[in-house]
Amino acid sequence: MGTTQALAEAASGRRVSVGRTASRADEALFRPVRAGNAFEETVERLLTAIKLGVVVPGSRLPPERELADRLSVSRVTLREAIRALQESGYVESRRGRYGGTFVNHVLPNQPAAQGLSRKAGADLDDTLSLRRALEVGAAEQAARRGLDEHDAGHLTSCMHDCAEAADQHDYRRRDSRFHVAVAEVTASPSLTAAVADVRMRINRFLDAIPVLERSMAHSEAQHRHIVTAILAEDVEAARRAMGEHLAATAALLHGFLS
Repeated sequence: MGTTQALAEAASGRRVSVGRTASRADEALFRPVRAGNAFEETVERLLTAIKLGVVVPGSRLPPERELADRLSVSRVTLREAIRALQESGYVESRRGRYGGTFVNHVLPNQPAAQGLSRKAGADLDDTLSLRRALEVGAAEQAARRGLDEHDAGHLTSCMHDCAEAADQHDYRRRDSRFHVAVAEVTASPSLTAAVADVRMRINRFLDAIPVLERSMAHSEAQHRHIVTAILAEDVEAARRAMGEHLAATAALLHGFLS
């Protein structure tokens, strides 16, 4: 950084950012993500690096090309993840010779704003474990059972309703309805009640994080994979599709709330 630029930064009240030397923590956090949930996991990795202080407030993230290579994601995916963090108040982008993506000096505290307790982390892990056991099992059972015309129509209708949500709030409600519908078509009232209960628990955490447009689009595609597998009575594909879908949500929740 030149002397003139440094003085300008100091005069503006900003912390002067210097070049960062990669550490073992950088290497651990900025490692390749899985292809299935690239966007959600990229958001999680960046948030984790910020929250753990690997990239401190006021400092710059690694250059876009380098970061995309290290995470093994496309630059489009990385830009969308960074845009999501900008909209959530974690980073800002600056242009010019000394530009880049910088961590904001004051970070949002969304869990506190939503009144989540200090035990939120343990509660989240417990809820996610229960959710995975119930909902992966529900998808498997629905595919194994084979659906009649009524159940197939109900499940497909809920999937389409979710995709046609009017806004982000409406999307969360319709998404909840879709997940309960997967349990409904197993014809098990007990399983349906259990999935509905765990969905109410997970919604408490989902309401504390932003609804990301890229994640909504990805979720809709995964809903289609789940429904396609169930209607084809492909048990393994149904388990895999639901598991991947739940992992995407878990990545975002851990990123924003951990």
